[in-house]
Amino acid sequence: MEEQKVPQNIEAEETRPAGAVQESPPAGESGSEARNTPAGQGGLPDDGQQPAGESREEVDVKELEQRLAEQTALAQDYFQRLARMQADFENYRRRMNREREEWFKYASQPLVAELLSVLDNFERALAAREEDPARVVAGVEMIYRQLKEILTKEGLSPVPAVNEPFDPAKHEAIMQEETDAYPDNTIIEELRRGYYFKDRLLRPAMVKVARAVSVQEQQKEQNNHSKPENEKENKENNQTSSVC
Repeated sequence: MEEQKVPQNIEAEETRPAGAVQESPPAGESGSEARNTPAGQGGLPDDGQQPAGESREEVDVKELEQRLAEQTALAQDYFQRLARMQADFENYRRRMNREREEWFKYASQPLVAELLSVLDNFERALAAREEDPARVVAGVEMIYRQLKEILTKEGLSPVPAVNEPFDPAKHEAIMQEETDAYPDNTIIEELRRGYYFKDRLLRPAMVKVARAVSVQEQQKEQNNHSKPENEKENKENNQTSSVC
């Protein structure tokens, strides 16, 4: 019998280890093996360009770098504006403090300027004290009226006191007097005048306050009044009895 020969290519395929990479077919050979080659194992695509994923990453990096540069420039601009605003505000604060100190320092200048005329009148009155005392008195009265007008224009006003109910918020009671001529807790005398400055109490008024007479005091007074009358009647009765 003749021996059957086995093709060599079949033996090679059977003896090839599992998982080995199949060699590409020769140049010019077409077939299903060439078409079934896995993507990416053959290097670059047929057109020679880079993969789409890599080009997209490069575009994203360039765009991010451009946006970062724009935001950095914007941040620098904001920082410079903030620095200028802070410097302007510091200068404004210093100027306001200086103006406020000057205002407090010279706040009383208008009042002092008006009081100069009062000072002049006082000097004239004192110069005439030896010549005519009556002129001095008249000058002092005029100065008092002038000073009162100036202070009233500035906001000074007296605190009502006499015949007013006692109010500890604006009155200071230093004396009390029992009397029936006034209602209880009524101011009957002003010992020192109090003043308001605009809507604020500048100084309370020192006053004397009436206090109602108690029942015992009234009985004592009645007894004291009745005693002389009784004594007078007793004397008259004694005299008539002696005559009889």
